[in-house]
Amino acid sequence: MAQAKTRARGKASASQRRGAAAKRGNARTGGDAPILPSVANHPRGGPQVKRARGWGGLVGFLLVALLSWRAHVPLPDTLLRALAGGIVAYLAVWACTVAVWRHLVLTELRVVRERRAAEASERQRTAAEQRGEAPDR
Repeated sequence: MAQAKTRARGKASASQRRGAAAKRGNARTGGDAPILPSVANHPRGGPQVKRARGWGGLVGFLLVALLSWRAHVPLPDTLLRALAGGIVAYLAVWACTVAVWRHLVLTELRVVRERRAAEASERQRTAAEQRGEAPDR
């Protein structure tokens, strides 16, 4: 019932707005825009970065909290420092993980490109041998 009232007023739901935005984006780029390689689109890279960010923030928070507690800092200050340490660790681990995965994604692309080039040259050599021609070298 709430959806009917929202639609009657002319307001779209969040999923409808996202769908409309995606359609506009496809219209601007021609609809068949290639998907560029990125860490976020990588099947292992994206989840790995998310996991590392979470662990980095948690470890940073706990480490700063422990060090502050051992230095006999008052509890409110300990928690504030731990929060700041967690945020800094979260950002640092995120930046390092993305940098590593960028190199991994580019290396994987290079390997695929070399493998496809080798397969293409092998197919050409096989086709030339079947026709009875001398292979090009």
